[in-house]
Amino acid sequence: MVIDGRLKAVLRVLTCVVLLVVYVPLALVILNSFNVDRTFTWPPPGLTLHWWDVAAHSSGARDALLVSIEVALLATAVALTLGTMAGLALRRTRFFGRNVVSLLIVLPIALPGIVTGIALNNAFRTMLGLELGFFTIVVAHATFCIVTVFNNVQARLQRLGPSLEQASADLGAGPFTTFRLVTFPMMRSALLAGALLSFGLSFDEIVVTTFTAGPQEQTLPIWIFQNLFRPNQAPVVNVVAAVLVLVSAVPIYLAQRLSGDVASGAAGAAH
Repeated sequence: MVIDGRLKAVLRVLTCVVLLVVYVPLALVILNSFNVDRTFTWPPPGLTLHWWDVAAHSSGARDALLVSIEVALLATAVALTLGTMAGLALRRTRFFGRNVVSLLIVLPIALPGIVTGIALNNAFRTMLGLELGFFTIVVAHATFCIVTVFNNVQARLQRLGPSLEQASADLGAGPFTTFRLVTFPMMRSALLAGALLSFGLSFDEIVVTTFTAGPQEQTLPIWIFQNLFRPNQAPVVNVVAAVLVLVSAVPIYLAQRLSGDVASGAAGAAH
């Protein structure tokens, strides 16, 4: 019992240290977005909303934000369609090479972003002869966003099992009717959680975007990186970074809460 108590105490301390290392810098970025001093002296001599007003009137930041939102929405739509189809196909059917196909679907999110970016850059420019632009960014983001939807669909179908669908078929419903009235309602919240995660992943992606964006397209993370070392833009970059943190965190938080609520509801339905 004494050892267990000490182990729990050590784990609590380590958890607090990790959380401090991760979140204190993020809090500092948000605080510096209100710092009166553009050189970010510490502690801040005062707080102001001036830099937020400047960022709101920055055409470059606004355009980059719009591009990021458009890319994230389109990549999420593609991921929902293909990820759902792949999840249903691999969970409900058995065929030779099924595990290999599943591995290939999950692999893009497991590979280092720079490897994925270089591979997609070569594929777009060399193999397909495409010019890098908005379309290539959407396709690149969809490759790893599909994984989040695919994993959510697989987990939900595995948790619920095929019994309800089999009962629907026994009652005379066809495949499309069963999907519309039974399968889709069971997966709806899982798909929403996957969509929220996909949007968050796409919105703050920079490594893959760097290799697949054209000279005219600039997402918000790329805009931050290009203006990070410009002294006059530093306060505005802090504001935009704070917005990026908030916009990325909210979908992930909602997806986590939704997944937790759904798991409880699914367990109750199964019993």
